[in-house]
Amino acid sequence: MRELKYIVLHCSATPVSMDVGAAEIRKWHKGKGWKDIGYHFVIKLSGKLEYARPLQQIGSHVLGYNRASVGICYVGGMEDKKPKDTMNPKQEKTFRDLVATLRNRFGPLEVWGHNDFTDAKACPSFKVGEKFADLKLDPDSPIPNE
Repeated sequence: MRELKYIVLHCSATPVSMDVGAAEIRKWHKGKGWKDIGYHFVIKLSGKLEYARPLQQIGSHVLGYNRASVGICYVGGMEDKKPKDTMNPKQEKTFRDLVATLRNRFGPLEVWGHNDFTDAKACPSFKVGEKFADLKLDPDSPIPNE
């Protein structure tokens, strides 16, 4: 197993009325010529957790940080074609539970949003460090510089 340092949260950039899952996102990513879906997990609107890319495989979700990270995508993140925090309480619970599970298995993984690594992305449509401040291991930790 590779050494993990980060959990990176993404959104599917879909309206809350569009209930997609790992199979659909996999088709989108493969349609771009990617080897597989970029994320390791997808959290559906119902809160159901879907396994996507195996954890042993390096993801394709955050340029320069894939080797040391786990990619999680919640379905949603858009309203009226604009970025918006649409994560519902069931999705939030699943995300929190998954973070706890991953930390239990791999140790102290820091939680970030895709937009923490690049100004060019709104994803996951909110600041993870603000919404999930209680999940930050070190509130003052700088954005990783790999």
